Amino acid sequence: MASEPTGGLTEYIQHHLKHLTPHTSEGGFWAVHVDSVTVSLVLGVLFCLWFWLKARKATAGVPGKGQAFVEIVLEFVDGQVKDVFHGDRRVLGPLALTVFVWVFLMNAMDLLPVDLLPWITEKFGIGHFRAVPTADINMTFAMSLTVFALIIFYSFKAKGAGGYMHELFTAPFGKHPLLWIPNFALNLVELASKPVSLAMRLFGNMYAGELVFMLIAGLFSAGAGLAGWALYGAGIIGYTVWGIFHILIISIQAFIFMVLTIVYISMAHDHH
Repeated sequence: MASEPTGGLTEYIQHHLKHLTPHTSEGGFWAVHVDSVTVSLVLGVLFCLWFWLKARKATAGVPGKGQAFVEIVLEFVDGQVKDVFHGDRRVLGPLALTVFVWVFLMNAMDLLPVDLLPWITEKFGIGHFRAVPTADINMTFAMSLTVFALIIFYSFKAKGAGGYMHELFTAPFGKHPLLWIPNFALNLVELASKPVSLAMRLFGNMYAGELVFMLIAGLFSAGAGLAGWALYGAGIIGYTVWGIFHILIISIQAFIFMVLTIVYISMAHDHH
C-alpha cells in the first residue's frame, strides 16, 4: 500500500483524494493537477501511437487481431457519426474517435488497484498521486469547454456571424423586438448547460466509482487488524464484482461523452 491509514477509513480516503499540485498547500478549481495532466497526456500519446502503428501496418487481406479490433472501433464510431451528423465527416469522425478512445482509456485507469500508482510514485518521493483524470472536475471541464469552443466555432462557420447572432436573438420565440431578450437569455442558458452537463456527468460517475474502490480498498487495510481473513476476503470479492460492473460504466460514460459531442456540434450546423 502507498500509505496505511493512521486515522481510519476517512483519513485513508481523504489522503487518496488529494491531487499532486506544484504547491501542495494550495488547491481549488484553478490548481494545476499534475497527476491528472500527466496521466491524460501519457494515455493520449499511447492511443495515438497505437492507432498509428496499426494504420501503418494495415493490410488489405485478412487482418490480424489488432487491426481487426481497431477497424471495429473505427466502424463503430463512424456509424455513430453517420447517424447523427449528415455533413462532411472528415473532421468530426476523427474527433469522435479521439474523444471515445481517450475518455475510455482515462476512465479505465479506475480499474487499477487504488494504491498501485501512489505506491510507485511514492518510491520517487511523490505523494497524493491520483490515477483517474476523469474523476478530476478540472479535467472534465477542460474537455467540455473544448467541445464548447468547437460548438461556437462551427456555429459561426455554418451560419456566419450575422446568421448566428440573428438566431440567438430570434429563436425560438420569434423575431418581434420584445422577444429578443427572452430569446437571447434562453439561448445563453442552453449554451451554458452543454459544457456543464458534459463535465458534471462524466466527473460525477467516475468520482463515485473511485470512491467505491477506495471504500473496498479500505477493507483490505482494515482486514489485517479488525476482522482478519473474513474482511479481507470480502474486500477481494467486492473489488472483483465492482470492477466487472465498472467496465460497463466506463464504456457507457465514454460513449455518452462522444455521442453528446457529436450531437452538440451537429446542432451547431442546424438552422432554425
